[in-house]
Amino acid sequence: MTTPQVRFSKVDSAKFFRTLNKRVNQYFKDNNIKRTGNWKLHLKTIVMFSLFLTPYFLILTLDISQWWMLLLTIVMGVGMAGVGMNVMHDGNHGSYSSKKWINNLMGNSMYILAGNVYNWQVQHNVLHHTYTNIHGHDEDMDAGRVIRFTKHAQWRRFHKFQHYYSIFLYGLLTFNWALTTDFKQTKDYLARKLSYGKLPSPLKQWSTVVITKMIYALIWIVIPMMFMSIAWWKILLGFFIMHYVAGLILSVVFQLAHMVEGAEMPMPDQTGNMKNTWAIHQLFTTVNFSTKNRLVNWFTGGLNHQVEHHIFPNISHVHYTKISKIVKQTALEFNLPYNEYKTTRKAIISHFKHLKEMGMKPALHS
Repeated sequence: MTTPQVRFSKVDSAKFFRTLNKRVNQYFKDNNIKRTGNWKLHLKTIVMFSLFLTPYFLILTLDISQWWMLLLTIVMGVGMAGVGMNVMHDGNHGSYSSKKWINNLMGNSMYILAGNVYNWQVQHNVLHHTYTNIHGHDEDMDAGRVIRFTKHAQWRRFHKFQHYYSIFLYGLLTFNWALTTDFKQTKDYLARKLSYGKLPSPLKQWSTVVITKMIYALIWIVIPMMFMSIAWWKILLGFFIMHYVAGLILSVVFQLAHMVEGAEMPMPDQTGNMKNTWAIHQLFTTVNFSTKNRLVNWFTGGLNHQVEHHIFPNISHVHYTKISKIVKQTALEFNLPYNEYKTTRKAIISHFKHLKEMGMKPALHS
């Protein structure tokens, strides 16, 4: 960590989280339903995997024009993002099913998305969900030197153009997973002994990274080159387009939940203490968007209900629309923020306004 170990306040005199937790538990009890996924999630899993994998087999087996191939690689990118947000995400949070092996199976879909389960769980479940929007701890805020998401990060002259160029970089997210990110994170996380659950042995983790990358390259690059009679560079271009579409969707959805004008980015004091309890911290740093839009709700895997997801990451996203009423009512009751943008468009505008503000030279803006 680049700052002292963070400690959240234990003082919640109003007992916000205790009250909220009791009400949410009561909702599941009264309706006699599990907190994990249901038939809606299972059906969605079939749809998302079909969107992702069917085009792959069609490209390999059918004699179709290269324009159709291009269209199908775009569909694969949409499906890839859909699997990540709806299936892999719930699986690795342990909320897909009440059965651990099913959660592990669905979480392991990360490997066909070009990522690594251990790295993702550390970055997302541990660092992002614990230290949300805290610079130096939440790695989702770290885009290297290229993008400045917070006033706590160092400003560079080129940042004043970041609200223009950032969108082009967002599409590289999963492509970077495939090439470099997992190797860097494995080295870093093992050195820091970070884990979500049991810390894997270095041999096991490095072996997993190398072997899964080889299998990934075999499926998505080598096999198409063996079975398709088109130029090798067109296959690589299709691979890149698939990743770019998926990366763009995933990055934009992630940014709208935390990197917008309504989200705070607090820092601990010199001794590492935070002002608020963990649950209240989530309300200040997290934003919902377009929660009334059925298509956005369905496709983003409830990531537009980010407030509910951050306070209850162990509850499947299929329940967020229902429990959001309880969360919102309780937050307002305790005079706490419940940040939300009514539409995706408003959230996107807010994100780029935030980028523009963070790109201004610090001495020139208040």
